[in-house]
Amino acid sequence: MASVIGLLKSHRSIRKFTEERIPPDLLQTLFEAGQAAATSSFLQGSTIIRVTDPANRMELAELAGNQKYVQTAAEFLVFCADLKRPGNYCKTYGKPFEGDFTEHFIIATVDVALMAQSLVTAAESEGLGICYIGGIRNNPDNVSALLRLPLNVYPVFGLCLGYPDQDPEIKPRLPVPVVVKQDYYNEEGDAARIEAYDEAIREYYQNRTGGGHGISWSEQVATLLSEKSRPHMRKFLADQGFLFK
Repeated sequence: MASVIGLLKSHRSIRKFTEERIPPDLLQTLFEAGQAAATSSFLQGSTIIRVTDPANRMELAELAGNQKYVQTAAEFLVFCADLKRPGNYCKTYGKPFEGDFTEHFIIATVDVALMAQSLVTAAESEGLGICYIGGIRNNPDNVSALLRLPLNVYPVFGLCLGYPDQDPEIKPRLPVPVVVKQDYYNEEGDAARIEAYDEAIREYYQNRTGGGHGISWSEQVATLLSEKSRPHMRKFLADQGFLFK
């Protein structure tokens, strides 16, 4: 088995899966590994919807932007931030429910990310491949209706899980000095480092399996941040009870 550090540094997104199923005992172990992640104030504000109905898988694939691997992966999980379950006990103990504060939303969302990444690391250690699906936020109303999510619960992202049927290259990350700063935020030397990194990313996209667009990292993120991104999310979250007081 690879070392944990080696495993983490070898992560790739997998979008082609074999037809092999994940043994139930292993799946249970992965859920337990995810639950073992850190959770702020012991909230445990995460719920996983395991989607097994083929029709629902098909609909979710379409709602997520026609991402077919949502259907073909051995498992598809939807990770939800859940303030309803802990909120149920406010009434039990005669306390007001204040779960619509921004901080509570942040706590639950961070809990989901930590839980998912722990599950992912455990899965990859067992030879499984994964692909996060943020595309379920393209149509959060429809996804929530399909999964029957109540107030104070929202779908953060999906996760494809299965045995890989491809071996893609590892995508290079930003140089560590660009990301890790000592004592204070500063950008000294970052421009030159990112310029060199852009060249590495262009080469990665041009040479990766299946070809690519050859765009640099800086141009890619500039395009991302210059466009509106899911402007429906604010209203959706408010409708789901996340009012951001």
